[in-house]
Amino acid sequence: MLPERLVSGYLNFRSGRYGAAKERYLKLADQGQHPRVMVIACCDSRAAPEMVFDADPGELFVVRNVANLVPPYAPDGRHHSTSAALEFAVLSLKVEHVVVMGHGRCGGIAALITPAQPLSSGDFIGQWMSTVRDIVGEAGDGSGHTHTAVERAAVEHSLANLRTFPWIRSRETRSELHLHGAWYDIGLGELHVLDQTDHSWSMLG
Repeated sequence: MLPERLVSGYLNFRSGRYGAAKERYLKLADQGQHPRVMVIACCDSRAAPEMVFDADPGELFVVRNVANLVPPYAPDGRHHSTSAALEFAVLSLKVEHVVVMGHGRCGGIAALITPAQPLSSGDFIGQWMSTVRDIVGEAGDGSGHTHTAVERAAVEHSLANLRTFPWIRSRETRSELHLHGAWYDIGLGELHVLDQTDHSWSMLG
């Protein structure tokens, strides 16, 4: 049996949000999904893109992982869930925008800045975060907000890795695909966006 909170939540969804948008759900089931935007976000429970962007069902194609990281292009036959999601979103769904959304108080980034003992013998988090270890020393912003600086630097690092995928790079060159960086303050509800021309961040709205 599912936890009671999930059961009650489902029943509320079924009678509330689903009931109010039933025709949309039926259309999505019948005609498939056609989102224009993909969001790569952290799996942190406090930073759900669908809530931050007030998205309707079928509007966003979302992939979430620890610290919203994009690995570099590596067609080596190993397991690459984020790369697989990118491949599907760009080549099959033909999304027009890819947004990498970081957030404040990110546990993955905290683990990177203040290394602790591995959580398991496999140390999956440590290995996953090791791909961005070099950004820690480069992300000081002079204001003492080290975590925020590293969180934002990780977004910029992921944007650079996106451009190592040949089919992303070629589509961006032809202006068929646009890449964006964002950072969400979970306490204040503020969204900051990256200006990629001068690598500056500013609050939206």
